[in-house]
Amino acid sequence: MNTYSTQMEAARKGIVTKELESVAKKELMTTQELLPLVASGKVVICANKNHKCIDPQGVGSMLKTKINVNLGVSRDCKDYDVEMKKVMEAVELGAHSIMDLSSHGDTIPFRRKLTSQCPAMIGTVPVYDSVIHYQRDLHTLTAKDFLDVVRLHAQDGVDFVTLHCGITRKTIDQIKNHKRKMNIVSRGGSLVFAWMCMTGNENPFYEYYDEILDICREYDVTISLGDACRPGCLADASDVCQMDELVRLGELTKRAWEKDVSVIVEGPGHMPIDQIEANMKIQQTICSGAPFYVLGPLVTDIAPGYDHITSAIGGAIAASAGASFLCYVTPAEHLALPNIDDVKQGIIASKIAAHSADIAKGVRGARELDDKMADARKSFDWETQWECSIDPETAKSIRNDRKPEFEDSCSMCGKFCAIRSINKALAGEFIDIL
Repeated sequence: MNTYSTQMEAARKGIVTKELESVAKKELMTTQELLPLVASGKVVICANKNHKCIDPQGVGSMLKTKINVNLGVSRDCKDYDVEMKKVMEAVELGAHSIMDLSSHGDTIPFRRKLTSQCPAMIGTVPVYDSVIHYQRDLHTLTAKDFLDVVRLHAQDGVDFVTLHCGITRKTIDQIKNHKRKMNIVSRGGSLVFAWMCMTGNENPFYEYYDEILDICREYDVTISLGDACRPGCLADASDVCQMDELVRLGELTKRAWEKDVSVIVEGPGHMPIDQIEANMKIQQTICSGAPFYVLGPLVTDIAPGYDHITSAIGGAIAASAGASFLCYVTPAEHLALPNIDDVKQGIIASKIAAHSADIAKGVRGARELDDKMADARKSFDWETQWECSIDPETAKSIRNDRKPEFEDSCSMCGKFCAIRSINKALAGEFIDIL
């Protein structure tokens, strides 16, 4: 019988859970190295007791950077089978986490299907589901209604929940007085803001935070502290609203840790390149090293259709400076619900960003494939190159589509290939060019 309620409590008691042991192996760490990181909250193992098929992952700045994929149905795209296909393809492509952001229909069967079949971490945003679950207008919902949906998600096996706990009635005045260009772009944050405005009440996720912690402790659900005031454009980056909320999230992090509940802190957003590193360091200080989960950051506002690239640029910088968890962004960001190809493009871009950051941070084993790839390129070992590739199928298809005349080259250089010439020169062989 378990003598602990959460992974954090187990670690604080010196208990090595099977989930922690699994994560340690993946991260090339010993359990004794990992144990104090989980105990202190610097590493999170999101593993709800009711998510029986989970393949546990660790999230923390000293571990491999993890990738989240947002999926779910909407009023305009209602096919649950299509979404489930996206989910499984996302996991196959290397997503560590799936966030179900469904905002239409009966969400319970899809959510339960995820936690019964998907090995990745599953996250949700209960405030979205509250309106859908009760089929009532936002202003009619009570604080108890919101908390009951948090409990429902916990019972269904969700591993982490995004809760916009950091905005309060004070935020209403800030948004009105500081004249942000984009105001609030967080969907969940806007719903909480609207509810406070319509009812005159305090944010229920802030006011009843202790009750939420009790729910999360019971099922071992990690709280992802949502950044309702994240900047939605470069002009709003690092402003008073964003920073004031971050300070509150730091306070809420410590309150969660007092009850052995793990926390992830969410971050920006849209942000100029020169502000990203400073934001990561500020977050680490204010939130005492809790893992930081960033959407991008997107480093320019003018690339619709290519925001997976703007996000990957920001994500690589953020993760190299301490972010732990990248929320993927697809080419459809700001435009439409992503299709399967958009999902793939978003995941690949995020994987490149995450891997690049892991090399920069010196994460154990991060550069092994890069060194293996260099050896394979030097010896024209194409099969090994495919094995080392983030997306081998695309790499193979490009080469096969433009086959070179000689196997020891590609159609770009042919016999002018630098590697071919140097290999022959060092071997004392004749170098034929024409």
